[in-house]
Amino acid sequence: MADQFDVIVIGAGPGGYVCAIRAAQLGMKVACVEKRATLGGTCLNVGCIPSKALLQSSENYHELLHGFARHGVSAENVSFDLGKMMGHKDEVVGANTKGVEFLFKKNKVTWLKGAASFKSANTIVVDGKEYGARHIVIATGSESVPLPGVEVDETQIVTSTGAIALESVPKHLVVIGGGYIGLELGSVWRRLGAEVTVVEFLDRLVPTMDGEVATAFQKTLGKLGMKFKLGTKVTGAAKTAKGVTLTLEPAKGGAAETLEADVVLVAIGRRAHTEGLGLDAVGVATDERGRVKTNGHYATSVPGIYAIGDVIAGPMLAHKAEEEGVALAELLAGQAGHVNYGAIPGVVYTWPEVASVGKTEEELKAEGVAYKVGKFPFTANGRARAMGDTDGFVKLLSDKTTDKLLGAHIIGPDAGTIIAELVLAIEFGASAEDVARTSHAHPSLNEAVKEAALAVDGRALHI
Repeated sequence: MADQFDVIVIGAGPGGYVCAIRAAQLGMKVACVEKRATLGGTCLNVGCIPSKALLQSSENYHELLHGFARHGVSAENVSFDLGKMMGHKDEVVGANTKGVEFLFKKNKVTWLKGAASFKSANTIVVDGKEYGARHIVIATGSESVPLPGVEVDETQIVTSTGAIALESVPKHLVVIGGGYIGLELGSVWRRLGAEVTVVEFLDRLVPTMDGEVATAFQKTLGKLGMKFKLGTKVTGAAKTAKGVTLTLEPAKGGAAETLEADVVLVAIGRRAHTEGLGLDAVGVATDERGRVKTNGHYATSVPGIYAIGDVIAGPMLAHKAEEEGVALAELLAGQAGHVNYGAIPGVVYTWPEVASVGKTEEELKAEGVAYKVGKFPFTANGRARAMGDTDGFVKLLSDKTTDKLLGAHIIGPDAGTIIAELVLAIEFGASAEDVARTSHAHPSLNEAVKEAALAVDGRALHI
């Protein structure tokens, strides 16, 4: 007879492992299936965590070269050791993945090692052995979307996985895709000396971002030396002894051209990863993009099977998956789990950082919502001046009638941290006036948020 559990979670990424831990905390007997040798999924192993380690290392080097002098700090013969940077990255990854393993042991979550496939609605097979559960959760995450004509080998033509493990700095890195992942990794290698060209099919970067912020973002990346070919599609890639020759065409038609690169990073998006699960065999419905269809309580078309994270609709963000993992575990325990999708922040961890939550101006216009705008630049913020990081601004959008905060968009130093108070404000239905009336420590970067909130009513104090 198959081993029995209350809940089996397939996938130990941020959504899966958090769901497993929360379900165990609520008194359920839980197992989590993971085929990697380590827990944590794409995020901890080859995504969010290692990329942020490299972003930090490259920022430190770049600041030593270009930023410290203004503070009276100088150095000679500045260099970097790529091997040590990669070693630091690997140490960070190891600490995080071992941390999840510790949490599994602490909460008595059973790790089923191997790949899972469904035998029935309440039975899976892992490494030839059957396991049963009242509830089975699909949390298998996502994978890089392939680009026809550009074959990935993770050496010359890489996904994000290969881009965080290059053995040397490429002379010319071409990034295909102007989204979060490509821009972050492109900025890493640009700081370390690579020429970086971003090729994007659309006529702008980060299409889901507020347009005004996206324009400012491109300018700051341009200051770093990154180059852009917008409105351009890649139609082919030929590997040569020297590197890769890409064939490009204007998105709206026109003459083709070629672009030479040492390394090409394919970062055109991610897609739900369900291969090998046997969803068809048990009748789990998927949508036109291969994502698992779920209702408002994460239930699939098959009773007893649920899905969360990148494998279902919504932004492919680790923290979105975590929130869904907690909500589902609580629902399975008879509680009222819930996720407010209007209060999920998005952050690009370049420098300066870019962060947003809620609606963009473009979305509000499309929806016909009357709104007010408040903006405040970091050039007028005392702490930003002291740091020497004055690029960017805070932009708030509120309802014209009720003043309820509808969206917040930041480009500037530590934007990913600053956005948190605005996520909380939206979660609690606060108005711009509520934020404006909240005392903010001086001197802090967060004062720019208060000033932007004051600016919604035309009464910013420091500009």
